[in-house]
Amino acid sequence: MKRNIVIATITAVALIGGGTATAIAVSGDDEAPAKKTVSVSNDDNDRDDVNDTDDTAQDKAEDQAARDTDEDAGDKAENAAEAKAGQVTAADAIKAALKHQAGTAVSADLDDEGTNLVWDVDVLTNGGKWYSVQIDPGTGKVLGSHADRDDDGDDAAETEQIRAALKGSSVAAAEAAEAAAAKGTVTSVDLDEESKDRAWEVDTTAADGTGSDWRVNLDSAKVTADRSND
Repeated sequence: MKRNIVIATITAVALIGGGTATAIAVSGDDEAPAKKTVSVSNDDNDRDDVNDTDDTAQDKAEDQAARDTDEDAGDKAENAAEAKAGQVTAADAIKAALKHQAGTAVSADLDDEGTNLVWDVDVLTNGGKWYSVQIDPGTGKVLGSHADRDDDGDDAAETEQIRAALKGSSVAAAEAAEAAAAKGTVTSVDLDEESKDRAWEVDTTAADGTGSDWRVNLDSAKVTADRSND
């Protein structure tokens, strides 16, 4: 009976403190002490370590999610502000550029020029020359223009590819911008002359700053979502 009591007592101590305990059980005066070793592992510390690791990982994930949300919110706010500042639509900017420089508008982008926003319209003349025309997004006035040339020296090849893509098409850049305007404020129009289903690529910005990509058919002006970046 004493032996059992001693073992039970030491086992209880080991359970509380964790670790290994040795109990000496005595059954009577004539018997040699019998040693019993009781090993008890305390898993509380291990569980605490695991929980601490999980909490740290979760905290990091939540912090990263918060930063991502802040970045998304900042980008959306900037996009919304730029779209709102562009009182002159993409279609009107293209038309103003073509009045200044005759030819075919191939792209139009609402870009930062230093601290100011401008519509930058690329025009390909009938003679094969490229011009970049800047339009004030607030007034629609021409701010300037200059002859433009690609740095890679592939102007001739690109020009022929663009002419081939537009040959026989009935939807010009301004018309593509007008077609996509129902989806949001148009911030850029660009000809995709390389893909098989050649089309106008149009970017729009919603009132909350959310950006979307669209494709406008060169013949029907049908607007479809651009899934190439998904």
